[in-house]
Amino acid sequence: MYYNLKLSASKKKTGGLAAFAILLSENDSIREKLSRLHININETIVNQFEEGERENLLFYNSGGNIELLYLEKVKINKKFTNDYFRNSGAGLIKKFYDEKVTSVEFILPDFEKFDNFFSSQEELAGTFIEGLFLGNYLFDKYLSEKKKTYDLRIHIHGLNNLKSLFTQTKSLMGSVYFTRDLVNEPAIYLNPQQFVKNVLKELDSKDVKVKVFGKNDLEEMGANALLSVGKASENPPLMMIIKYKPKGNSLKKIALVGKGVMYDSGGLSIKTTQGMFEMKADMAGAAVVAGVIKAASDAHLPVEITGIIPAVENMISGGAYKPGDIIHTMSGKTIEVGDTDAEGRLILADALEYACSLNPDIIIDFATLTGAAFIALGQLAAALFTHDDKLSADLIAAGEKSYERLWRMPLWEDYAPLLKSPIADIKNLGPRGAGAITAAKFLEFFVADGQPWAHIDLAGPAIQFKHNNYSEPYNTGYGIRLIFNYLRSIE
Repeated sequence: MYYNLKLSASKKKTGGLAAFAILLSENDSIREKLSRLHININETIVNQFEEGERENLLFYNSGGNIELLYLEKVKINKKFTNDYFRNSGAGLIKKFYDEKVTSVEFILPDFEKFDNFFSSQEELAGTFIEGLFLGNYLFDKYLSEKKKTYDLRIHIHGLNNLKSLFTQTKSLMGSVYFTRDLVNEPAIYLNPQQFVKNVLKELDSKDVKVKVFGKNDLEEMGANALLSVGKASENPPLMMIIKYKPKGNSLKKIALVGKGVMYDSGGLSIKTTQGMFEMKADMAGAAVVAGVIKAASDAHLPVEITGIIPAVENMISGGAYKPGDIIHTMSGKTIEVGDTDAEGRLILADALEYACSLNPDIIIDFATLTGAAFIALGQLAAALFTHDDKLSADLIAAGEKSYERLWRMPLWEDYAPLLKSPIADIKNLGPRGAGAITAAKFLEFFVADGQPWAHIDLAGPAIQFKHNNYSEPYNTGYGIRLIFNYLRSIE
C-alpha cells in the first residue's frame, strides 16, 4: 500500500504536508466555494477555472492559507458514469503520495447534481472512498526496494456518517485486497496446497468452516474430471469447501463455485509462451469465491454461503491427460476431451455436481473460462449466462452499482448440438464460433434440472488492463464488490 488510510476525527492539521481537494460540479462557482471555505488562492488560477481553461490542477498555494490544493471540475456529459468519483479517488491517492501528503480534506459535489447516477450523498461519497482504497493497492511483495508506507489522515466534509461509511468500505476493501493478492501471486508460490493455506490464514472466523478434499477423497467421490486435469502436476489437485453460516436466520443458501487453475500451461494442447504469461491469474474465479466469503463474514451478512473451489495445475508430463480421452465425471456423465486447454470447464463439471448435491437456492460460478468472452466484450464487462431473469437482473444491477459490469449472453438450446460427441455424452470443446456460449452450455450440462444457476465468465476484466486509475498495473480483483452488492440485496 502507498498509505495507511485513516479517518481524521478533526479538520486540524496533524503534522506533515496537508492538502485540500475540492471537486465541483461544472455549474458551481469556484469563487463562491473558496470564499465559503475561507481559502485564498492566486486570482489567475481562479480565472482559468471560471473560464474553463483548466479542469483539474494540483498546485502548491504559495502565499495562501492552504499548502497544497487540488481543484477538479466535474462535468456531466455522455462520458460521465457512476465510476467517476471512484476513478478520481484512485488517481488522487497516487498524486498525494508523490507529494508526500500526510493529511487531506475533501469537498465533494452535492449529489443532487448527480441524482441520475447516485441515490444519496453517501452513495456518491462511498464510491470516492472505494476509489481511495482501490488506488492505494500495491503488489510489491517481490521488490527488493519497496515504497515507504505513510499514514494518510482523511476528512470528507458534509457527511454525518463518515465514520460508518469509511469503516464499512475499509472492511470490504480488505476482501478486495486479499483477492487481488491471491490473483497477483506468481504460480511458483501459489500451488493448490498453498492456496488453501493462504485462505485459511485469512478466513479466521468462527462463522467460517473449511474442509479440503485431497486426491484420495476425490478418487472416492469419482471426481475424475478434476483429477484428470491435475494429474500431470507434482502438486496434486484438491477441492476446497468454505462454508459461511450467519449466527441468525439465513435468508438464502447460496453456492459459489470458482475455477481454481493455479497455473495453466494448456496441457498437451500447449499454449504459446505469451499465452501462458498471464495464466497465474487463471484462478481468479477461486479467489473471488474466497474473497466474497471473507467479505460476507466480516459484514455478518444474513446469507448462508458455501464456496466450492476445485484447485489444480494444468501441466505436462508422461501421465498427462490427452486429447481424445474419455473422462467419467462425478455425475456419471462422460466427456470426450477435444482440447486439454479447455480444462477449466472440466474441473467445474465436478464442482457444479457437488454444488447441486447441496440443494442451494442459487448457484453462481466464476471462471476465467474463455478467450471468446474477452474477444466479445473486451475487458470492460464479464459475460453472464443464466436462464433466470430475476437472477440476471439482480446481478446486472449489482454490477452497475459497483461498475463491475455484466452483459447477458444467450444460452439457447440451439448451441447444445455443437458439443455433441459420438462416443461420449458431451465434448469439452465446440467449434471456434460462440466459444463462450458453448463453454457455458457445457457447464449447464452438469447443473441439475430446475436449479437456479448463473455462470460469470470474467476472463476479460479480471486481468489488469489500461482503462482507469485502478485497473492497472495489477490484476483487478473483479467481482468482489459486485457479488457483495448482490448478497446485500437479497431479501
